[in-house]
Amino acid sequence: MASVTTPLPVGQELPAGGISVQALATPDVYGATGSAPHGLSSAEVAQRQVTAGANELPHPGRRRLWRRFARQFTDLFAVVLEVAAGITFLAYILGEPRDRGTFQLAVAILGVVVLNAIIGFTQEYSAERTAEALRAMVPHTCRVLRDGVRREIAVRDVVFGDVVLLEAGDAVPADCRLVEARDLAVDNSALTGESRPVPRTAQPVPERTPALEAANRLFMGTSIAAGNGRGVVLAIGAATEFGRIFRLTSAAPYATSPLQRQIATMARWVSLVALVVGASMFVVRLPSGQPTVASFVFALGVMVALVPEGLPATLSVSLAIAVRRMAHRQALVKRLLAVETLGSTTVICTDKTGTLTKAEMTVTRLWAGGQTHAVSGVGYAPTGTVTDPTPVREMLRVAALCCDARLVPPAGPVGWRVLGDTTEGALLAAAAKGGLDLEAAEAATPRVSEFPFDSTRKLMSTVHRVGGGYAAYVKGAPGEVLGRCTHVDWRGERQPLTGALRRAVADAGDAMAADGSRVLAVAERTLDDPRPSRDVAESELTLLGLTAMTDPPRPDVAGAVADCRRAGIRIVMVSGDHPLTAEAIARRVGIVRGGVPTVVTGARLDRMDETALDALLAVSGDLLFCRVNPEHKMRVVNGLQRRGEVVAVTGDGANDAPALKHADIGVAMGASGTDVAREAAVMVLLDDSFASIAAAVRLGRSVYHNIRKFLVYVFSSNVGELVPLLVVTFAGFPLVPLLAVQVLAIDLGSDVLPALALGAEPPEPDVMDQPPRSRRERLMSLAVARRILFLGGIQAAGVTFAFFWHIHNSGVPFDALSEDHPVYREALTITQAGIVLSQFFVALAVRTDRQSVLRVGLLSNPGLLAAGGLGLALMAGISYLPPLQSIFHTAALDAADWALAAAFGLLLLVLEELRKWWLRRRQSRKEARTS
Repeated sequence: MASVTTPLPVGQELPAGGISVQALATPDVYGATGSAPHGLSSAEVAQRQVTAGANELPHPGRRRLWRRFARQFTDLFAVVLEVAAGITFLAYILGEPRDRGTFQLAVAILGVVVLNAIIGFTQEYSAERTAEALRAMVPHTCRVLRDGVRREIAVRDVVFGDVVLLEAGDAVPADCRLVEARDLAVDNSALTGESRPVPRTAQPVPERTPALEAANRLFMGTSIAAGNGRGVVLAIGAATEFGRIFRLTSAAPYATSPLQRQIATMARWVSLVALVVGASMFVVRLPSGQPTVASFVFALGVMVALVPEGLPATLSVSLAIAVRRMAHRQALVKRLLAVETLGSTTVICTDKTGTLTKAEMTVTRLWAGGQTHAVSGVGYAPTGTVTDPTPVREMLRVAALCCDARLVPPAGPVGWRVLGDTTEGALLAAAAKGGLDLEAAEAATPRVSEFPFDSTRKLMSTVHRVGGGYAAYVKGAPGEVLGRCTHVDWRGERQPLTGALRRAVADAGDAMAADGSRVLAVAERTLDDPRPSRDVAESELTLLGLTAMTDPPRPDVAGAVADCRRAGIRIVMVSGDHPLTAEAIARRVGIVRGGVPTVVTGARLDRMDETALDALLAVSGDLLFCRVNPEHKMRVVNGLQRRGEVVAVTGDGANDAPALKHADIGVAMGASGTDVAREAAVMVLLDDSFASIAAAVRLGRSVYHNIRKFLVYVFSSNVGELVPLLVVTFAGFPLVPLLAVQVLAIDLGSDVLPALALGAEPPEPDVMDQPPRSRRERLMSLAVARRILFLGGIQAAGVTFAFFWHIHNSGVPFDALSEDHPVYREALTITQAGIVLSQFFVALAVRTDRQSVLRVGLLSNPGLLAAGGLGLALMAGISYLPPLQSIFHTAALDAADWALAAAFGLLLLVLEELRKWWLRRRQSRKEARTS
């Protein structure tokens, strides 16, 4: 082995072409890092802290609050209104005489913009207010050797070359090279996704071994599962493997959601149409002899009538309602629009360990004497039963005593956990379920010596005092144990292990392993010597039986997978685990339903170019990616997105974070997940329930449908406002049927609350029986536009008729009217009241697309009725209260006026019900012809 005489630069390994530190013997590791067996000196530590900085990740950038608030004013609708307010102020200043109504209009428009900004900022901020916990994954303190003295220091003070002391239960504070290891095993699940602890050694490994596969390497963010040892720090902070994942995560660009893109497109078109129509009306009215300022204010009213001022606020609050509903389902959403994105998901890429499974090994079956015994219960909680425990009680006792791990009772919100190897934790839990008193068993048969597990023998043996003699208890891989057995405990009798019995044991082990379970054999022998040689202790054994354990699926996963499949969502497993284990779990939860799935390892993925990957992802069958690293997961996500898929990614480990960040929506596990995964995701499942994903998809889809409902509601009102203005223009009538300030009162005072109530409509029963909508489907589709024109046209015809009918019925000649004439003010009022009343009936009509509103119940959405009532009360105040009459240029209406306005609203509802009836009838005929 070549040695290294020149120490490494602080914070990095040898340059490419040099000898990797993992290939060096222990003395050379100290030399390469400028360290020593007694640790660094205080002076060297101080120098390295100045050179390399603290052992921590950089703070993720956060936009300042004022910047986030200012961003609310850049929405296209807001910009249009801001320009309108500015021009209106200018018209007020330049006008002679100055018109108070023009000033009120400018203030009202500006007030709308500010109100929208406040609502949008408040909802967004409250949804995004989550703890900045990325760095919390790194432990707070650790033990090191410095100046030959054992010290406990803050993790952020660890430097390159520090000698770190590690034992079971410790979190690894930095990337290290082991120089001492005694029965050491590490839990890498947070970094690699492997569900089982892996043994670690201080021995050199070939220099070309990938770092994550090197048996003498430890990494920040992982934890020691068993044993103890010492490591020399090779990298700290952002230079660690964990830091590399952090950089991949933070480099992911912010992706706009499908809904954001559609709303932006719709806003551009609506704003363009509003500006063009408003300018056209200004040009048309100029030759009529009207003052320029009056013509401009009229054109502004036309533009304001076309812009749905309350839509941004309505959208934000409606999404916030969905966020609160999801919070009740234990799903925290950090970005409002993520709710709808999940509803449009076409593919879910899911991790296995900790997401589909509990990341807790559990004994599920025991085999002894030719009989299989089921074990109930999940995880390390000693609650559950063993079917007929008597025949397997001795096997459970021996297996439990041959363990170094221990179970830790619940503490606060944390349930039962294992300190040490998770496999041994599962054996201890199974023994407790079988009725074994672990403390009493240890006291009755104390351990006197042991032969620790190593990866070569694949065995662990302990020697115990039993009465006046001794006994060796052995557990390990079935093949290794069976080869050392000469007898078998067959239903209470010790029998020679003949060829037939040996085959029966082997067949039982193979049957247990076929579903991805990990199988251990348990054996014993009597001894005379308390400290026998290993060869003696592990020979002439009597086989007691076999244990099968697995990291079980979460109980609600299979149902959630079925719901997602029914909804047309494809599920792809992307796991760091072994292919056989991953496939076994995929079959149990329904991701693989039959046949042979396409299984792709990370090594095979490395050999694929983008074309080959795209072709693979186009395969319609079941697809599993195994033994993958964070870059692989990102490639899969990006490949699916290139195909036009809306991709959701679920995960719990640091290795999942880059994929979570690059996905259209990242979903992290909240209880068992790592902080880096929770930080990267936009949705966190607080109860780790995969079923919450299906529930969130259901809510997300209903959000999209509800957005369409209130789009129909809001834009039909805009049609009702615009058409009367166009009619008077082309009829040459000098007075307008609706003032711009009245339009604002309708859009904000009477439309917003009912629109919010529509946004709170519960999901329709068949929402999960429909496939995901196409990315090409537009929010403002042709069907939506037709419905808007249908409802808005009826509304416009009604209020236009009411406006002119009221003037005609008064007997006052049209040319005798002025802006202050009582009849004209009454006509203005009846126009506004007609729109408000009609909108109440529109709100009832749009609750369903085809189903009769009578079937869902007119009273089944009390919030909608209350919102409509408030709108009508506001309209009554505008009609009867003098201060509001002054602002809105209105007058008191009599009962006949209200009756006329209500009649047109009721007619609208009847005609809409007839339209739905015709659609249902046409659909029934179509289905009858098809059948």
